[in-house]
Amino acid sequence: MITATGVELRAGARVLIESATFRISRGDRIGLVGRNGAGKTTLTKCLAGQGAPAGGAITRSGEVGYLPQDPRTGDLEVLARDRILSARGLDDVIRRMRENETRMSTGQGATRERAMRKYERLETEFLTKGGYAAEAEAATISASLGLPERVLGQPLHTLSGGQRRRVELARILFSDADFLLLDEPTNHLDADSVVWLRDFLKTYRGGLVVISHDIDLVETVVNKVFYLDANRAQIDQYNMGWRQYQIQREADEKRRKRERANAEKKAAALNSQADKMRAKATKAVAAQNMAKRAERLLSGLEAERRSDKVAKIRFPDPAPCGKTPLMAEDLSKSYGSLEIFTDVGLAVDRGSRVVILGLNGAGKTTLLRLLAGVEKSDTGRVIEGHGLKLGYYAQEHETLDPDRTVLENMRSSAPDLDLVHVRKVLGSFLFSGDDVDKPAGVLSGGEKTRLALASLVVSSANVLLLDEPTNNLDPASREEILGALRTFSGAVVLVSHDEGAVDALAPERIILLPDGVEDLWGQDYADLVALA
Repeated sequence: MITATGVELRAGARVLIESATFRISRGDRIGLVGRNGAGKTTLTKCLAGQGAPAGGAITRSGEVGYLPQDPRTGDLEVLARDRILSARGLDDVIRRMRENETRMSTGQGATRERAMRKYERLETEFLTKGGYAAEAEAATISASLGLPERVLGQPLHTLSGGQRRRVELARILFSDADFLLLDEPTNHLDADSVVWLRDFLKTYRGGLVVISHDIDLVETVVNKVFYLDANRAQIDQYNMGWRQYQIQREADEKRRKRERANAEKKAAALNSQADKMRAKATKAVAAQNMAKRAERLLSGLEAERRSDKVAKIRFPDPAPCGKTPLMAEDLSKSYGSLEIFTDVGLAVDRGSRVVILGLNGAGKTTLLRLLAGVEKSDTGRVIEGHGLKLGYYAQEHETLDPDRTVLENMRSSAPDLDLVHVRKVLGSFLFSGDDVDKPAGVLSGGEKTRLALASLVVSSANVLLLDEPTNNLDPASREEILGALRTFSGAVVLVSHDEGAVDALAPERIILLPDGVEDLWGQDYADLVALA
């Protein structure tokens, strides 16, 4: 069980959650919802033991498996398979078994005898931890999340960001933990993997807390909803599924409004009568009592929920440029012996709209990184045309300096803008007051997305390279992004699993990886977006 008692969470001086008390038991599948920046990621980190609340206490009994939005691993030389097996300690046991197999086959006399005895002990430990059945289980989970055998045999540093995240998800699901805390688990998953994950979580018998903007997953999986109300710094707990929660929340809001209207009407009548009675000294005490009664009527009300604020996202007016501001010729990229793609070329004309499609691991993110100049290609070249101004949105937010504040990150993106203008733009992206002084590294995934997008707004870019720009965003913020895509007059090269984002872009061409095939956009390709 995970128990929270009187928990308070803060972001700088701002109170995110105040005096929250709840518990998570086996069988609870809780959807943690609320707008970006409400404190969902902060709360989940504290529940996982990777952060401490500003007040109150959190206790855990049982093993917790935690998937953060931006999982980081220490050793990128580890094979993907070993990273997954490490969730149950099997990777180390298997490695030592292989070492002793070698000693058994090559050693002589006492050396060989010691290796045999050690191998027997290790094999017993291996079987105790699940043995070959556990290995098969890990392989099944991995394959279901789009990680084939070929990928499992590769070091983590050779994998794309999406593949590394799926390795971490597979590791958490394989861990057999008593509680799963999953922050946006469907990011970077294709459609088939999302369906499999829904079925897996629906039958999971432990305790589950999931943060997700995938409405189908939340609707299918959760049996309780915790709503983080950013305006009231409270957690509203609903012991029901997603559909019932939406109905109940609407009913609660109507009740609050009705109660407030009635109380305000009664309080106004009492205050009016008290004002009339104050003129007479003999009735001053009665007037004072009426005023106090009116005050009690209003103070006893539940706060009326205000509409959540939404970032106002508009991409920049593009700087003037030539007919073809960006070109690439014969690009190839490999990591060691692993070939990602070869001989890829494209021409990005002024105002053109291009979608890059391909299965996970086909090199979509890698191609954008080459075009952005973040990485160098093995062959070929990227040609900058007249007047090119690039704006690059990276899915892992690598363009943000985690050690610098929100304000410092923005000023480095637009050094020529005065401080008043920079703060105004940040305010439109919901960064105000002390929020601008927070290090970027402590922001939630949605907040990092908003900061990265704010940097694009002040860039005057005429070519935008966008890698999964709708990940981590609440529905209202996602709609803002889609609206910005529709109205942007510059060129866009987009990588996305989000069919809505591709529809909003209305692409003219596609690049299909890893073969680098270029074709005109057609509805036949639309079905590939969620699968790619």
